[in-house]
Amino acid sequence: MAVFMAYPLLRVFVLSLQRNNPSKPYLNGFVGLGNFIELFHTSQFYQALANSFKWVILEVVLQLVFGMAIALLLNKKFKGRGLVRTLTFIPWALSGVLTAVIWSLIYNQHMGVLNDMLMRTGWIDKGIAWTGNRGVVFGAVALAELWRGIPFFAITLLAAMQNISGELYEAANVDGSNAIQKLLYITLPLLKETIVLTTLLRAVWEFNSVDLIYSLTGGGPAGMTTTLSMYIADQAIRTSNYGYGSSISVVSFLILSIFAIIYMKCTNFGKDN
Repeated sequence: MAVFMAYPLLRVFVLSLQRNNPSKPYLNGFVGLGNFIELFHTSQFYQALANSFKWVILEVVLQLVFGMAIALLLNKKFKGRGLVRTLTFIPWALSGVLTAVIWSLIYNQHMGVLNDMLMRTGWIDKGIAWTGNRGVVFGAVALAELWRGIPFFAITLLAAMQNISGELYEAANVDGSNAIQKLLYITLPLLKETIVLTTLLRAVWEFNSVDLIYSLTGGGPAGMTTTLSMYIADQAIRTSNYGYGSSISVVSFLILSIFAIIYMKCTNFGKDN
């Protein structure tokens, strides 16, 4: 824990107070809050921050909704349910880079299956550059991540549903409750802690998501898909500006910490209502 978590975290905080760039060693040294001052006066930072919030809200909400719907379906008994559950989990088991390869082929402007289907049905006249068009690129990348993230909620919520006593639903049937009422007054309340924990974890993961976005668009075009994590990767890895990149990481860490504390307090996680 000390080697792989505590030291790197402490090292990032130390680097955030320094100018550390191997390509310009003559400028290196302690700068105090200089990196943070520069950061908060950079328009790219605010664009990346806005993209991150939009990305997290869109992904977590849609993944939760569709994951819940699939979990409810998979919780019912039907022939081949085990196979369907296994197939549902496959997108989550794939790496982000492999997922990006699959969706880059789907989105290919000249031979992609998506453009082919849309042209065959008359929706478009010519192929669209889904990952190069500023108007659609964010939605295209979000759809790919949605496909990968839904199984996480589906499998987790399904596992939690298995622990709900069937007697509660039988009693609700005797009282004449319909499916919506059973969902609102039995299923959702008993899944509350699972939903809170999974949405918190997924929000953190999505906020830090890099692999899929980097592989599909590299943060472009014109920064339309550059999230805060992508901005960190760009500054710390591509330009070797470790001090400035570390300052972005510190801000990101503080944002996630504050969000986690507020979210858990607002949802009363771990407390009996």
